[in-house]
Amino acid sequence: MARHPKPISLAQSLRKQAVPAEALLWKALRNRALAGFKFRRQHPIGPYVVDFACVEGKLAVELDGLSHLPSKTADETRTAFLESLGWRVMRFWNPEVYDDFDAVKEAIYRRCVALVEPERLPPHPRPLSPAR
Repeated sequence: MARHPKPISLAQSLRKQAVPAEALLWKALRNRALAGFKFRRQHPIGPYVVDFACVEGKLAVELDGLSHLPSKTADETRTAFLESLGWRVMRFWNPEVYDDFDAVKEAIYRRCVALVEPERLPPHPRPLSPAR
């Protein structure tokens, strides 16, 4: 895939302007802190820049704030484009990061394991009820 110069310069600019939720989550993802999975911050993919990317598992993690409320269609278009390239997209609202940080990290961890090393994922702690 050819590099897009505009997203690269945009990514560099966004790295310098991280919102607090992004900064908090980045501390949990950087330097392989989440179970050894490598993440990149403000990573360009095609014409877009995703907040966090685990390239190994082709997982994009997006944090959405108030600016995303009116842009639902744009977000859907962006997600469809990324998925057409084989990426999986996880979206979290900024308040989720603040209010339920451990659950956000757990969800990201489980998705990474499922995409990269499915055999590493432990069974669910509570057995699911039998199908009726």
